[in-house]
Amino acid sequence: MEGNAGKGLEKMTRYDQELSFWAEQSELWNKLNGRTVMISGATGMIGKCLVDLLMLRNHKTNMGERIRIVAMSRNEASARECFQACWNSEWFRYISCDVNQPIPECGEVDYIIHAASNTHPKQYSQDSIGTIATNIFGTKNLLDYGIAHGIRQFCFVSSVEIYGENRGDTEKFDEGYLGYLDCNTLRAGYPESKRLGEALCNAYRETYGMDFVIPRLSRVYGPTLLLSDTKAISQFIKKAARGEDIVLKSKGTQKYSYVFVTDAVAGILWTMCFGKVGEAYNVANETSDITLRELAKEMAGLSGTKVIFELPQESEKKGYSAATKAMLDVVKLKKIGWEARVSIKEGILCTVEAVRGHLEKH
Repeated sequence: MEGNAGKGLEKMTRYDQELSFWAEQSELWNKLNGRTVMISGATGMIGKCLVDLLMLRNHKTNMGERIRIVAMSRNEASARECFQACWNSEWFRYISCDVNQPIPECGEVDYIIHAASNTHPKQYSQDSIGTIATNIFGTKNLLDYGIAHGIRQFCFVSSVEIYGENRGDTEKFDEGYLGYLDCNTLRAGYPESKRLGEALCNAYRETYGMDFVIPRLSRVYGPTLLLSDTKAISQFIKKAARGEDIVLKSKGTQKYSYVFVTDAVAGILWTMCFGKVGEAYNVANETSDITLRELAKEMAGLSGTKVIFELPQESEKKGYSAATKAMLDVVKLKKIGWEARVSIKEGILCTVEAVRGHLEKH
C-alpha cells in the first residue's frame, strides 16, 4: 500500500488519523479528482504533508478520481528518502529543479501549489537572497509555467508574516489588515517578498486572467518538520524529543497563532476548492493562540524537563521576527466550511513522539 494507508487504526498516530479523516471528506476532492497537481517545495513540512494526503486519497478512491502529483524540490536524494513509499507509484512523479530557475518541462498540469520557501530564522539570516528569490522569482517562474500550460488555478502559499507588527488596534489580523513592517532590515526579506509574491499573482490575473488563491498560514508545526528547522516551536520540539531542557531565547511574551500541519494542508486545499478567485484566507487554529513562554512550559511538562533562558547568538537574532503579537482571524475560511481539528496539546504530543522516533532511528 502507498503512503500511510497500510497502517491499522490501532497503530495510527494522530497525524495518520488526520490524514485519513481529510482523505475521506469527499466534498474536498470534487475539484481535484482526476487532475494533476504540481507542488513546489515538496520535501518541506507543508509539501510532504500534501503529498502524504494526496497519495492516501488516491489509495481510498476510484481509479478515475485519482490525482496525479508532480513533486518538485532541489535535492533528489532527500526526496527519495522522503517519498520512498510512493516513489514508484504511477500517480507520483518527482522533478529535481530549483524554482528560481526556469521550470523544466514537466508535462500538463491543472493546479500549481507554490509551497517552496525559506521558512525559519537560520535560513533568513544565512540565505537572505535565496529567501527573497524563491518568493519572487520562484513565484514568477511557476506562474509562467502555469500560463504556458493553461492551468486551472495557482495557489500561492503565503504567511502570517505579511501582516507585519500589530499596531495595537486589533486582537487578531483579518485578511484586510496591514501592520508596520520595517523594510530596511535583513529580516524583512521574508515578509516583504511574500507580499510581492501575492502582488505578482494579482498582476498575472490582470494580465493573463490567471485564477489564483492565497492561503495565509499561521505558524505551522507537525511530524513532517525538518530537523534543520530553527523556528522557536521546532527547537522546543527537538529539545523535548531528546529529553532536554527547553531553551527560551527571549522573555517569551510574544503571542502567536499556531496550526497543526494536517489542518494547515486541509486549509490550503479548502481555499483552493471553495475560496473565491483572487482572495486570501487565513489558516490558523483559534484554540492554539499561545505565548512562547506558555508553549515552552507545555513542552517542558511533556518531556519532564524545565524551561531555561539563554541569550540568542547574533546570527540567530538576525532571523527573528520582530512581531510581538501575531494572531489570525479565521472567520473567513470557517464561513466556507473549514475547521481546525488538532489542539496544540494534541499536536505537540504527536510531533514530539514522531521526532523522538526519528532521532532513535538515526
